[in-house]
Amino acid sequence: MPSPDHNGPRRTLLLTGASRGIGHATVKRFSAAGWRVITCSRHGFPENCPWEAGPEDHIQVDLADPANTEEAIAEIKNRLPDGKLHALVNNAAISPKAAGGTRLSAIATEVKTWQHVFQVNFFAPIMLARGLMEELKATHGSVVNVTSIAGSRVHPFAGAAYATSKAALAALTREMAADFGPLGIRVNAIAPGEIDTSILSPGTDKIVEQQIPMHRLGTPDEVAKIVYVLCTETSSYVHGAEIHINGGQHV
Repeated sequence: MPSPDHNGPRRTLLLTGASRGIGHATVKRFSAAGWRVITCSRHGFPENCPWEAGPEDHIQVDLADPANTEEAIAEIKNRLPDGKLHALVNNAAISPKAAGGTRLSAIATEVKTWQHVFQVNFFAPIMLARGLMEELKATHGSVVNVTSIAGSRVHPFAGAAYATSKAALAALTREMAADFGPLGIRVNAIAPGEIDTSILSPGTDKIVEQQIPMHRLGTPDEVAKIVYVLCTETSSYVHGAEIHINGGQHV
């Protein structure tokens, strides 16, 4: 784990989708390095919170609701008394399935489902980044968008709405890099492949065997480590990149 950062004021991360998997691992990694981590989710602050944080570092928000997202941005600003945010990680995403947990195809996906998925997976990230732009500018901060290997190829489990929202988020990362860069804000993306979390679909073992040269799943912490690098000085000239974290599956 990174050693705690005691140089200067404590840095602050805003993370969406923190309750499990990659988000949970990201909280633990940044917390271990001495960062304050403000989390956002649809649920209230859990009493059995697995990391050392309090309700003052959690914001309940439904990212599928634009008005509620705007309210959350105002609340986040209130939680940043010095007006400084060092990193924003847009990790929250939804991936609806068809009956039996199977892939939801482009033909079968209802328009309202497309809209719901895009609001959470695509529009919420740019709303948060724009809404907190001055706070990120004040620190020459970093934005990390979490895309997916499903954004660049048809995936056997990821539905069409999820996959296209992630492809759009990858393109948005490029656009944001061009527009936020002159403000001193770096914007990058990570594209995880098959990561060992609670939401793996049956049949993932075949993907590991046939498509991943490293012949294993990734761990949430292996993803969190790269997120941490993208939010710190180690990656000071990395901008507009989408980093594949998939054991070579993309090759």
